[in-house]
Amino acid sequence: MIAETVLTNARIVLADEIVEGSLVLRDGFIAGIDAGTGRTGEDMGGDYIIPGLVELHTDHLEGHYAPRPKVRWNPIAAVLAHDAQVATAGITTVLDALRVGMDEDADLTSDDIRKLADAIEDSVAQDRLRADHFLHLRCEVSAPDCLQAFANFDGDERVKLASLMDHAPGQRQFVNLETYAYYYQRKLKLTDRDFKLFCEKRMSESAKNSGPNRVAISAACNERGIVLASHDDATSGHVDEAIEQGVRVAEFPTTQEAAKASKEAGLGVLMGAPNVMRGASHSGNVSARTLAADGLLDILSSDYIPFSLIQSAFFLGDVVEGISLPQAVAMVSKNPAEAIGLSDRGVIEPGRRADLVRVRVDDHVPVVRTVWRQGRRVA
Repeated sequence: MIAETVLTNARIVLADEIVEGSLVLRDGFIAGIDAGTGRTGEDMGGDYIIPGLVELHTDHLEGHYAPRPKVRWNPIAAVLAHDAQVATAGITTVLDALRVGMDEDADLTSDDIRKLADAIEDSVAQDRLRADHFLHLRCEVSAPDCLQAFANFDGDERVKLASLMDHAPGQRQFVNLETYAYYYQRKLKLTDRDFKLFCEKRMSESAKNSGPNRVAISAACNERGIVLASHDDATSGHVDEAIEQGVRVAEFPTTQEAAKASKEAGLGVLMGAPNVMRGASHSGNVSARTLAADGLLDILSSDYIPFSLIQSAFFLGDVVEGISLPQAVAMVSKNPAEAIGLSDRGVIEPGRRADLVRVRVDDHVPVVRTVWRQGRRVA
């Protein structure tokens, strides 16, 4: 029996325009788009219908599993709580970012991370989840156990993306040591002497491990068809290294120079939606709004605030001249889907998955009213 749903009286955000009319969903896919008012169906009351959002980098799951130091929650319950939060924010496809490689500030272990991955995969198999979940491995290449932790995901087919990152002082995100001290010395409650020793150890580990680990992980990902991202590139030299290693996504470049070099090389430039909303990076790096205005922004990620993804899509066109709502929506749907090879979603057009979000805008804030994944209401 064919399952058909018709959504009428909607403002439908297509790839390059907004059409007022009706949307026909059939057996989990988009079957047709009709302009005008001739259809009978479920009245959307003039609300927007946009593609389901595609999230490539959210750190939120680990917080549900370890909500306090030394506290561990049931991993399946943590996954369900995280899933509910992202789905009700309009995210229908999510790559859960899991840390690979631990350092002194990590409360989790590699065994914890594998438990979370198993909970995600079991929940997918048991059809517990609202959104479609895949894995993103955040590979801390300076960490001594990075390769050992990466090996825990050998043969794991849900891994779609791996990012190469180095958060040691003096590197990439933390070229400015004052910013590093503000973040880590306060977080770890270290004296000046202990903080100096901490930095020396981290820099030594980076010098020893980062180069070999980047080479090994990039080779493994290229062989397995896992998309590679380079995290926090700051210079054109960083970008050159990324290109040589087969990277396809420039994740949170920290400078205009790195973003421009990445764009010119054909990499998808990804920035944080919180950066868009705040107008600045929390680490003092380049503004996502500046990159958007210069045509250097392709993809947005919610990073640490799930709702910021849909919020930024409706906000960006208001603050950056020349960016339309369809263009901004593409940054949270079509572009991230294409970046990781998911060609069946991310755009409202016949034949694509019926992953959709109904949105009303109240006082400049998008209100998520309904979410469908493959034509089935999930929120």
